[in-house]
Amino acid sequence: MKHNEKQQSIYHIIFGTDTPGGKAFDLALIYLILISVAAVMLESIDPIRQRFQMGLDVIEWVFTILFTIEYGLRIYSHPTPRKYIFSFFGFIDLVSILPTYLALFIGGAESLIIIRLLRVMRIFRVLKLIEYVYEA
Repeated sequence: MKHNEKQQSIYHIIFGTDTPGGKAFDLALIYLILISVAAVMLESIDPIRQRFQMGLDVIEWVFTILFTIEYGLRIYSHPTPRKYIFSFFGFIDLVSILPTYLALFIGGAESLIIIRLLRVMRIFRVLKLIEYVYEA
């Protein structure tokens, strides 16, 4: 498949870390991941979850939608989408958004929500710490 200019531009921003756009994207992604993980941690504290359940649910859906859009853009812009989908980080990206969608259709899938913490693994990619992922 031949890449058009739009796909190449998105690819350089999402996968490239050596451009101003790529650096800004990576920085925004790190912040989103950290805030998302903090929300998951807050949700695990019973009094906080009981008091702010509605707000935490909204926050979770906002992050899930943002990460879904990012995942879709990664697939769309990658020169070989299949290669990205079946890559280690493609799998991590998918597994980190899937539990929220599954909870809509499968009763008891809320317990899978803890898998969202896999989003932290995505920071390894952003910070170019891939060598340490397998040790982690």
